[in-house]
Amino acid sequence: MQQVTVHDKTFKTFLSSEQIGAEVRRLGREITRDLKGKRPLFLSVLNGSFVFAADLVRQCDMDLEITFVKLASYQGTSSSGKITELIGLNESLKGRHVLIVEDIIDSGKTMQELLKTLHAQQPASVQIATLLLKPDALEVELDIAYCGFEIPSEFVVGYGLDYDGLGRNLADLYVLV
Repeated sequence: MQQVTVHDKTFKTFLSSEQIGAEVRRLGREITRDLKGKRPLFLSVLNGSFVFAADLVRQCDMDLEITFVKLASYQGTSSSGKITELIGLNESLKGRHVLIVEDIIDSGKTMQELLKTLHAQQPASVQIATLLLKPDALEVELDIAYCGFEIPSEFVVGYGLDYDGLGRNLADLYVLV
């Protein structure tokens, strides 16, 4: 098992890029099946989801649009509990089919706040696609239509996820040792 050091912490391989790629292809097929013909708006939550979003849209065989919103709730290796909208949404969502593309859902509080904001704009539908879900950390009820992997409540880095700004470029996903 490969290990990497990011800042002062050591991480070991948790999911390989091959495992991640296979799951992203599966999710792309499901999303295409369910949303084809609806020209959905993919809403990628920055920064962490940019790698997942880029791979996911290429696996969806349909007309779609993508936009980005930046929310933050992490500091270091744990959630700060504060949600800060850093970059707002410029597109009108009224009557649109929206697919939120998220890298990881921990407590679900960030997603819950985002859903409130989106529903206020009267979209036709809002669904969630997440690469990673920590069911044991979930503190709110969420209807997650598309989930790649359920993982334990451990800190992970790689494939777009970072530890204090570093590690997003790692192809595999790593867990804290």
